[in-house]
Amino acid sequence: MLLRQINDSTLAQYAYLIGCQRTGEAIVFDPERDVDQYIELAAREGLRIVAVAETHIHADFLSGARELAARIAAQVYVSGLGGEDWQSRWVGPYAHTLLNDGDTFKVGNILFQAVHTPGHTPEHMSYLVTDVGGGASAPIGMITGDFVFVGDLGRPDLLESAAGMAGIAEPSAHALWRSASRFVKLADSIQVWPAHGAGSACGKALGAIPQSTVGYEKANSHALKLVGSEKRFVEDILAGQPEPPAYFGRMKALNRDGVPLMPRLPEPRRVGPEVAVAAGTTIIDTRAWAAFRDGHLRGALQAPPGKMLPMIVGSYADPEAPILLVADAARVPHIVRDLVRIGHDRIEHFITPEDIAKVPGLVRSKECAPQEANDLRTKAFVLDVRGASEHATAALQGSTNIPYTRLAKRLQELPRDRPILVHCALGGRSAAATALLEREGFNVTNVAGGFEGWRKAGLPTALPTGSAAVGG
Repeated sequence: MLLRQINDSTLAQYAYLIGCQRTGEAIVFDPERDVDQYIELAAREGLRIVAVAETHIHADFLSGARELAARIAAQVYVSGLGGEDWQSRWVGPYAHTLLNDGDTFKVGNILFQAVHTPGHTPEHMSYLVTDVGGGASAPIGMITGDFVFVGDLGRPDLLESAAGMAGIAEPSAHALWRSASRFVKLADSIQVWPAHGAGSACGKALGAIPQSTVGYEKANSHALKLVGSEKRFVEDILAGQPEPPAYFGRMKALNRDGVPLMPRLPEPRRVGPEVAVAAGTTIIDTRAWAAFRDGHLRGALQAPPGKMLPMIVGSYADPEAPILLVADAARVPHIVRDLVRIGHDRIEHFITPEDIAKVPGLVRSKECAPQEANDLRTKAFVLDVRGASEHATAALQGSTNIPYTRLAKRLQELPRDRPILVHCALGGRSAAATALLEREGFNVTNVAGGFEGWRKAGLPTALPTGSAAVGG
């Protein structure tokens, strides 16, 4: 048996290639949409992919399961549980199996057993993996998807907070408790192979270690330690969950109904300083904030490469609009993959930072130091784009909290007759928010250094929410 974990560090997502070296057959669990990476990896290992399986209908990226079914006729394994709303509706034309709890199937000499683990989603399946061809009689590991992470469990509120299904968070939390109660009865030696690591928005305390064991999680996971009390477990798992990006609801719908096929990756054409931006084009500037602030194309979004890029683009950009990237040529192929994984496919052109500097009429963004912001605060609208839990812990008196990933849907709450001061914790999230508000015509200024800069400057207006002022 061969197992390879494929890590997408941008989305903190893990897919798994598991193959039988004796028969040369392999299966991929939870693939992303650009499936060439798995096909090529399998070929390097002397394997061919014959099957693909999903743990659940994903919210944070577009699945490659349909692409593998269409491109190489991979057999599809998906959950048949969870109710009609949570069935994979796209599987009809392809060879597929709808799994129930306890169902088994083999790829080569490797046995997989489906275990229904609802809570994160109603249909969620985990998979026990046994290398029967190697003589094993007990599972070596479990593909846990978004059920069990290293140090955390999958959040049960996502269908309510991201997909708009009112009233489902608490029942899902109780379902997760039942699944967790079942999990802790597994053998301690079973390895845990999760779908996400630190940085994912699918939980609140995910560890950076790529895999674990049942025994280690039972001993160290805060959530699993509460399994003895359903009430405490439910209260704790629902508290403090981060706000999901605005694009999660769209990912859910596409993954359920059918991700558009993508025979090849976009290949944007390079343009120079004479660039003409067509109406309706989304400009995604991946330069650092300082460079963006000092001169950018009018209407551009600021989205640095890495974990923030899909959060910003997915939350602020129209997925149907053509895209112009501002990026180093060497980075463009990686950024293209990051964007198609969240359904932004029309990446038509790019311009390098060197050429942007030569474009006439660039726009500057406004920024001020905390002391200046404090002087302006009484006449301005102070917008805190940190998470709600951060704002609840300590906030500037009179500030309004709208997490940056939700901002585009709440612009009507902001004044157009007053200047807006935007801050986050350190300045990264507020930079992206500033670019969005600037594009939308607001009079906006970014607070350099964010809330921490404000606090370090010794300004007296930092308040724990609901309490008196601190500082002198």
